[in-house]
Amino acid sequence: MIFRTQSDVEASVVRGLLETHGIQALLASDVPHTVFPLTLGDLGEVRLSVREDQVETAKKLIADYRDEVAARVGKLRDEFDALEMSLGYEFRDKGLLEHALTHRSRAHEDASGGVGDNESLEFLGDAVIGLVISDRLFREFPEYDEGRKSKAKALLVSAPTLARVGERLGLGDYLLLGRGEEKTGGREKPSLIADSFEAVVAAVYLDGGVEAADAFIERQFRDALEDVRASRTLSGGLADHKSRLQEWLQAHDQPLPAYVVVGTQGPDHRKEFEVEVTVGDNAVSRGAGRSKKEAEQKAASRALEVLDEGPTSGDTPSRSR
Repeated sequence: MIFRTQSDVEASVVRGLLETHGIQALLASDVPHTVFPLTLGDLGEVRLSVREDQVETAKKLIADYRDEVAARVGKLRDEFDALEMSLGYEFRDKGLLEHALTHRSRAHEDASGGVGDNESLEFLGDAVIGLVISDRLFREFPEYDEGRKSKAKALLVSAPTLARVGERLGLGDYLLLGRGEEKTGGREKPSLIADSFEAVVAAVYLDGGVEAADAFIERQFRDALEDVRASRTLSGGLADHKSRLQEWLQAHDQPLPAYVVVGTQGPDHRKEFEVEVTVGDNAVSRGAGRSKKEAEQKAASRALEVLDEGPTSGDTPSRSR
């Protein structure tokens, strides 16, 4: 053994350093990463070993590059500080977050073979998200039958929904991509962002356990769950009145709608929001609800009624309350 650390990140950097100089390093740890929520930082260390005839050379390389290794590790951690603030979760094992953001294009460009992509984490994250969302739907929508729960889950865990959540968190800015993927706009590709979000969920789960992953998913999906609740309140189904209104306006060559909170009432724990929907310079309708999402859905539902009753030829909608 020529090097030991409790940091996956540092071990990865040192291993890469050695292998760029033709020294193959064997990595071992007390507790390898599995699907169980364990972290090396608390339970063990990572060790690097090389062939006996390469020990002295390896030690000299590590000593010569110690400052560089420390700088690279520090830079990597600093880069993720802002992302951790956005996620609302601080990793004990930064290597898990790095792994979750590593696209296969980056791994394929690593000649040493020491860089792994995030596809296995995507697989695990998909399962964790599905479990937590299923639990929420089971507890919060007991009146839904199996079919309606399945439809709601499919909507919530769909690739477009995951991509929107990932975009809101700014994951695209932190993806570790290969040169080719970088040049073709990989940071803006919804599919890559959705996949990386699943991987980040898995990383949170492995780093902090079920409770941490549950809390993280709750924060990211609460608005979407409230959308489901608003749709249930309005129609007993999963109708998305905002989408229907947008489609109607586009079909009639109208501007896209805008939603503005025009008033609130009631105490904080029972606050009700009033939202006005406008098309161009014209206010079309208003709606009220226990959340902004619910109020917007009701305003959109009323707007559809107003527009269906009024002109349908592409004229500007008239002002209505």
